[in-house]
Amino acid sequence: MEDRLAVIDVGSNSFRLVVFTSTEHWWKRTDEIHESVRVGEGLDAAGELQPEPMERALETLELYAHFCRATGIERVRPVATSAIRDAGNQAEFLRAARQRSGLDVEVLPGEEEARYGYLAAVNSTTLEDGVVLDLGGGSMQLTRVRGRRAAEARSWPLGAVRMTERFFNGGAAKRKQLKALREHVAAELEAAPWLADGGRMAGIGGTVRNLAAAAQLAAGLPSYGIQGFRLTRDALGELIGELAAMTPAERGKVAGIKSERGDLILAGALVVEAVMEAAGYDDLEATEAGLREGVFFETLLGDPPLFEDVRVASVHNLAAQYHADFAHTNHVAQLALEMWDALAAQGVHRGDAEERDLLWAAAMLHDIGVAVDYDDHHKHSRYLILNAGLPGYSPRESALIGQAARYHRKGTPGLGEFAPLARAGDAEMLDRLSAILRLAEQLERSRDQAVHATDVDVHDGSVELRLHASEDVTIARWAAERQGDLFRRAFGRDLSVSA
Repeated sequence: MEDRLAVIDVGSNSFRLVVFTSTEHWWKRTDEIHESVRVGEGLDAAGELQPEPMERALETLELYAHFCRATGIERVRPVATSAIRDAGNQAEFLRAARQRSGLDVEVLPGEEEARYGYLAAVNSTTLEDGVVLDLGGGSMQLTRVRGRRAAEARSWPLGAVRMTERFFNGGAAKRKQLKALREHVAAELEAAPWLADGGRMAGIGGTVRNLAAAAQLAAGLPSYGIQGFRLTRDALGELIGELAAMTPAERGKVAGIKSERGDLILAGALVVEAVMEAAGYDDLEATEAGLREGVFFETLLGDPPLFEDVRVASVHNLAAQYHADFAHTNHVAQLALEMWDALAAQGVHRGDAEERDLLWAAAMLHDIGVAVDYDDHHKHSRYLILNAGLPGYSPRESALIGQAARYHRKGTPGLGEFAPLARAGDAEMLDRLSAILRLAEQLERSRDQAVHATDVDVHDGSVELRLHASEDVTIARWAAERQGDLFRRAFGRDLSVSA
């Protein structure tokens, strides 16, 4: 049975309504409405929400309430952050919101906002120790993470809208403005000495996503979203230099930067850079998740609201969304890992742990394209894998998983358009992943788990693959032997199959 929850993020810059659909086995975002409301416009100077921004906000909440009623969504969680939290006329706004939309908007304290950002980050990345940065329009939250648990958390009034209004006045930025903003953020961060305790940094929020997308495109990398992309401090510095020389309108035309963020992106970039410098981090891992996912994870996962293993959870979640035959895919994964481990034990390859993990993920996801079209399901599987974003995996790793799935039935493996993402040796890795996955798929061609285990013997220049089965496996043996050319390409040895 499907359950739906609508989370409304009442932010200082943007309002988002995100619908999450979940079952016992999977969850996903199934709808989203985004409006650039700028409810915090003028708040920093006046101390109150101004009439025009407030009216925009109320109209948007009315629209969101109508949407939820029209689509039959009964569970709605509206949460407000910095702008509403800091407004002197907060009570007036909340009362008007209730009267006009019927929604009871919950105002999150800064620490609670930081907590939801932390949940979004640790459930969509492999961050174990380090810092989560959540930059919004009105505020910035930083959370110190130790062993995946939140150890310290704090909120600062350093959001992109606030910093833009305070330090910039339109047009190209002046050097003294850049210096003043940097010094202001650095002074504020002195209250968080734990920033420099080591580990990694993960970032959420619209500013981070836009900066990651712009850096990704500027580097000429293929883009299927920014999930897992590492934004380096050097790339961010180059981007800041370019943005500072532009007008706000010109910044909104930079590839990867949304037009409505053109006037805010420079201030936001400077805040991110200042945090990275204070913490001593060379890069920041971006994620598509945000506060809204944090709210949802609390509802989905209970206490503690953490996935035990983000990579395993994201692979199982994607497979379940497309109704994978888990009896088949689990068996393909078992056979693939058995062969992989046996070949490593006998020195045929290095047995790299990352490579093994990518093989498992590709084995679990290789058939999800069947839900779209059987004839080209290997191509559809790759498309679905790449566009899912696979939380916990980098763009490079997702590309290798997708390519291995693409070649699990036929074709000569190649990196193709993903070559710019590759490291030295990745083409050879893809050959190995594809060869083992294709062998495992062929052994399970009949989808009856007739081949229940394998082992290998390595001789001079050849590998003998022995099949353990309780019934006739003539077809499995024949199908596996046909993969000899790919096996030789991947491992430099001839393949023979016996049962």
